[in-house]
This record gives sequence, structure tokens and C-alpha cells, in this order.
Amino acid sequence: MSQSAKSEGKRIVLASRPVGEPRSSDFRLEEYAAPEPGAGQVLLRTIWLSLDPYMRGRMSDGPSYAQPVPVGGVMEGGTVSEVIASNNPAFAKGDIVLSRAGWQTHALSDGKGLSKIDPKIAPISTAVGVLGMPGMTAYTGLLDIGKPQAGETVVVAAASGAVGSAVGQIARIKGARAVGIAGGKDKCAFVKNELGFDECLDHRDPDLASKLKEACPKGIDVYFENVGGPVFDAVFPLLNAFARVPVCGLIAHYNDTESKPPKWAGAMMRAILTKRLTFRGFIVSDFATRHGDFLRDMSQWVREGKVKYKEFVTDGLENAPEAFMGLLKGANFGKQLVRVGPDKA
Repeated sequence: MSQSAKSEGKRIVLASRPVGEPRSSDFRLEEYAAPEPGAGQVLLRTIWLSLDPYMRGRMSDGPSYAQPVPVGGVMEGGTVSEVIASNNPAFAKGDIVLSRAGWQTHALSDGKGLSKIDPKIAPISTAVGVLGMPGMTAYTGLLDIGKPQAGETVVVAAASGAVGSAVGQIARIKGARAVGIAGGKDKCAFVKNELGFDECLDHRDPDLASKLKEACPKGIDVYFENVGGPVFDAVFPLLNAFARVPVCGLIAHYNDTESKPPKWAGAMMRAILTKRLTFRGFIVSDFATRHGDFLRDMSQWVREGKVKYKEFVTDGLENAPEAFMGLLKGANFGKQLVRVGPDKA
């Protein structure tokens, strides 16, 4: 076994369940001996760890679409990993794989759920970004639920993030107008000038509602929801008849400590009825059968420069908690990654 496999491993576990915003004390860094692979197993060394807003839900013990991380358990997460020892004929030492090793430097796998990454297609980090779960979330949520048509107006919240940035660019490819909402002048400038959105508005602007109305003179046909909160309040009155709303995330509410129905729930239901609106929440795994289509289309769009992406890299596993807490507050600019180790051992 290589020296890397024998080295001490590090992992970050859930120390306590957060109430409201996560705190540093809710995480704990532990050291452990990197395990030896048994029969049929491979030993993985983490190169890239993906940080994503859904992880906040996994820290809580409420009803959800997935089991919560147990207290004392390794934080959940997608990773790009190198096989550094293998007793599985399907994987060789040196293979780069997409895995769900979580917030740790080393992990064992029986090979189930692993998929090999071809470094020749794109940088391997994109396997947890634009060519991975976030990209597929954008692709399937927009195309399968939003169904944008040429000439329609698509509005996307968190437009500079991993999912939102792809949504707007795909909308443009399909001939729709793309209006983004992001946090701050720099992010808005990037979304409009680099990603090619038709417009991008700052969600911190006190005049967001009126400026959004100006940016969408024909109303909104598709709203890709990543945020909720005041952004949704600005969008909702502008939804056209038969508008579609893929509900991907509600980051403005992930730290809420109590759930109260909005005062305008009745008006919202009335609008859903009279405007014949479609709201659909979704999880990317709902569209697993579309993975081949996604990979074919998105990899081609990336190669052709039709879809651009931005990565926001934090170095060192020990800095993952701080990076994650920043992600929930919009501190990241692009896809949030943690560089856990070098590309090759």
C-alpha cells in the first residue's frame, strides 16, 4: 500500500445539531488511521469536497427526503477521490472517481455508487460542479419542470451560484430571456457580463421589486427558486398565467427555528388557481434517468463555451465548516469547493 494510504486520516463529524445558524461548535475535526481495504473494497483519498446548501438540512433531525447525519457521524458530501488501493477488479489504483465519501480525507468503498471520471473531458473538479450534481439539478429542474420556450422570461435566484448560473445559461441556449438575482454588484456584473444573462439584480437592493418589474416588462414565465424569502416576494406578483416554478432550494429559510405560514398564503393560493401556476419541488435524484442526456448536453455546452462556470475554492478540510457557514450566507462566489488533497498522491 502507498505511503498515502498509511497516513493519518482526518474527518469532520457533526458534533451537535444546530439551532438556527450552524456554529463552529457544531462540527468536530477528528484524526483516524486510514483503513485497509478488505475483499472487494477500494480505499479512496479525497481530492475535492463539494459543499452544498442541502447539507444544512442533513444536520437537522426533522422529516426530510433523506436521513439526517447522526451526531458523531461524518458530514455528508459528494467528493472527487483517487483510488489509492484496490481489491476490486472494477477499479485500479490511480483511478479518479466520483463518490460520496463525505467530509474526510480517506474512505472505504465496495465500489457501489462510484463512477470513474475522465480527466480528459474537463477538470476533475467539475464532476461535483457544472458536470455533476449542481449542473444536473439546473438542467433537469429547468428543462423538465420549467420547460422554457423561446422568447419567454426566466428568472433565477442565486444566479451566481453553482446551480443558478447554469440555469440562466441553459435558458439562453433555449432562446429565453434570462434575468438573474444575486448578492452584490460584483456577482451581478459577473452574471450579466461573463455568463451572458440579459439582466441581473442585487437582492440587497431595497427597490428590488420595482427593478424586477422593469427588467421583466412581459412578466415572468419561469422562476427557478433557490432562495425564498424577500426574493420570492418580489417575484410572485409578476408570474404570468401558466408560469412554472421549479422549487430547488429555500436557502433563506434553512436556519429558521420555527415554521409559520405566510400571511399572504390565501392570496398565493388564489393566484395559483386563477393564474393556473405550476409549483413543483424536486430533488435531482428524481431525474436519475436523465443523467446520460445531461452529461451529453452539458459537456458539449461547456466545451463550446456556451456554459461557463466559476469555482470558489477553500484549501484544507479543517476549513470546511467555516466555508460551509459562509456558503449559507452567500459568501461564496461560484461553486463552493474544498481542496482536501493534491490531484495525485
